[in-house]
Amino acid sequence: MQGVAILGSTGSIGASALDVIGRHPDRFRVVALSGRHRLEVLVEQSRRFRPELVVVPSTAAAAAVRAGLPRHTRVLVGAGGLEEAAADDRVDAVIAAIVGAAGLLPALAAARAGKRLLLANKEALVMSGRLFMEAVARGGATLLPLDSEHNAIFQCLPRGAETGSGVRRLILSASGGPFRSTPLDQLAAVTPDQACAHPTWRMGRKISVDSATMMNKGLELIEACWLFGVDAPRVDILIHPQSVVHSLVEYADGSVIAQLGNPDMRTPIAHALAWPERIESGVERLDLAKIASLEFSRPDPRRFPALRLARAAAAAGGDVPAALNAANEEAVAAFLGGALGFPYIAAVVEQVLDAWQADEPATIEAVQASDERARRLAREVIRRHAVGV
Repeated sequence: MQGVAILGSTGSIGASALDVIGRHPDRFRVVALSGRHRLEVLVEQSRRFRPELVVVPSTAAAAAVRAGLPRHTRVLVGAGGLEEAAADDRVDAVIAAIVGAAGLLPALAAARAGKRLLLANKEALVMSGRLFMEAVARGGATLLPLDSEHNAIFQCLPRGAETGSGVRRLILSASGGPFRSTPLDQLAAVTPDQACAHPTWRMGRKISVDSATMMNKGLELIEACWLFGVDAPRVDILIHPQSVVHSLVEYADGSVIAQLGNPDMRTPIAHALAWPERIESGVERLDLAKIASLEFSRPDPRRFPALRLARAAAAAGGDVPAALNAANEEAVAAFLGGALGFPYIAAVVEQVLDAWQADEPATIEAVQASDERARRLAREVIRRHAVGV
């Protein structure tokens, strides 16, 4: 019986994880859940799965949920509560599904505590790649990628082999989002709701916007470099609108191995929870005859400038990827709040990177300082309307 903590249980990843766990009550039990905004959902989840710990963002939130929780459930608060839940002795596996920079410290706490860490928070590695991987090694943690693309690559690599063992390149697939064929001159008029209407995946609003700009793929490129020990030129990106081929690995002998499946996050979640075994996920079987055809194309750099920015950040290293991520989070929030036009998300990021004085953070505190410095700079760019609205 594996004790599981789901950090970010009220989001799409958390809901999918609970669906998989609910199918295997003999293998998994929920020890901890956390939520930030949808507290009513957190209470419902807690009533069903009866965790020992629930983490909420504030003391006011704790007071609001406590009456609805099982009597034995203890309520923890804030960032400290997330770290405590991640390192709890009753927890064997931590699903790190908190979106954005807020997920860094609890994921790091799980790594330091030697947990089986199922990482869906790509920002943790983007912000602090070297420090994070060192923490995984020192803590004796098992790091398993939960993003569908990285999980696919993990499945396509020989077990226990380094990516230098005959691997020529990694190929991340991307849906292209809702605007992959929208005329470029119409992008300035798109709305947040349109940007969040993903054609194949159901995700939170921030991740959906990242998919529309393809910044998510840029962040995944940086994450792949750390996860699999490759440099950025060995990571390619292909647009694949059907979202059936989740990623591919090309080998020196000309072989290309791909992982296929329906676009459903329960597949990588079930894989990582049970690895190295395989268990039922609840995902519908893939019918290739019904799909009939699979399309691939290269991303248009004019449509998706975020990819160029992410590659530049990966090449620069240091705290530049952290600045990229922080500026993007601020720009996406401004777009979702109506303060910024869609095409200017990437423009804000570019202006921040152009002005950035790079550093090599030696501690997580230094990473957080770079993150905050980039956010201040991004907010200044947005306030000045230097990129238009």
